Amino acid sequence: MTQIRWGLIGTGFAATRRAEAIVRDPNAQLVAVAGRHPERTATFCQTVIDGVRCGPEVLPVPLDHWRSLLERDDIDVIAVCTIPSDHAEQVHASLTHDKHTVVEYPLAIDPATACDLLALARSRDRLLHVEHIELLGGLHRTAVDHLPSVGKPYYARYVTLLPKHPAPRRWSYHGAEFGFPFVGALSRVMRMIDLFGAVDRVSASVRYWPQVDRDDPSPSFAAEDYYTSCLCRGVLEFQNGVTADLIYGKGDRVWTMQNQFDVLGDRGALDLEPNQGWLIRNDERCELPIGTRRGMFARDTEMVTATLLKGVPLYMQPEQSLYALEVADALRRSAQQNTPISLDVPMPQMKPAGKTVG
Repeated sequence: MTQIRWGLIGTGFAATRRAEAIVRDPNAQLVAVAGRHPERTATFCQTVIDGVRCGPEVLPVPLDHWRSLLERDDIDVIAVCTIPSDHAEQVHASLTHDKHTVVEYPLAIDPATACDLLALARSRDRLLHVEHIELLGGLHRTAVDHLPSVGKPYYARYVTLLPKHPAPRRWSYHGAEFGFPFVGALSRVMRMIDLFGAVDRVSASVRYWPQVDRDDPSPSFAAEDYYTSCLCRGVLEFQNGVTADLIYGKGDRVWTMQNQFDVLGDRGALDLEPNQGWLIRNDERCELPIGTRRGMFARDTEMVTATLLKGVPLYMQPEQSLYALEVADALRRSAQQNTPISLDVPMPQMKPAGKTVG
């Protein structure tokens, strides 16, 4: 086989980036796309091809339901690019129909379901790849490359704040569809684990501002409701002695945009933002180049294609994402119970493994 044939579920932002990456990959073909709205799906298929324009392309087949992808024998791998609460059902169906499967994080809302999906993939001998492109991005690579320069790290802080005025009424502001903030935004936890290793204990707090119904102006908030804003704080205590603060907020009660990652060590500090960074030691303040975030979906997609065609190892295993999900769920329980939670889940020590189409 010389090309990997893809089916895609979703027509949103992540689906668009994934589709563009597939179309640009000479070793891949986008066969079909499934969305909720037929007209939008058809437009999506045409727009992706028109936007890439890398030569003559066959238009992907637009489908009106994701289950229509499952029975097609001209699809090798299915990419799940939908809302977090839908991931588990769609990944399960894809694997059950013996399709290799790529899914945006999180694999599932809860760790038990994610663990079952991983076992299913192993039993079916299918590739299951959970996308974590934050590990490929310039900010993270700069942190990895320069972490030894600060000596022994003891504290890290990662703040992401996104104001939205007005707040949108969409899945990313819905308690059940997005999940607990550090589950839906699992990349924040994954970044810390990739840098500092196994987590010993966590604590967390969260506050939501509900979207008030005009007919029911009650200020109460249930986990399955829409909200206009949230602010979540998590503290990770690592086995190596590092303490990390995670702060995640979005919506109409957030007034300033911030994306800041800091590490303090016994010989210096890192001060990193998406477009600039600094290494600070004594009186020295050295500017660090931050690589671009562009092209991360393309790199991830090309790696999957190379894995399926040639067995080239991927940059991570799904067990690593599952461990991050265990940590994120512990943060959820800590916020719910208002108490620290100790982790008794061993961190996987894994070397990436390849997988060829078969």
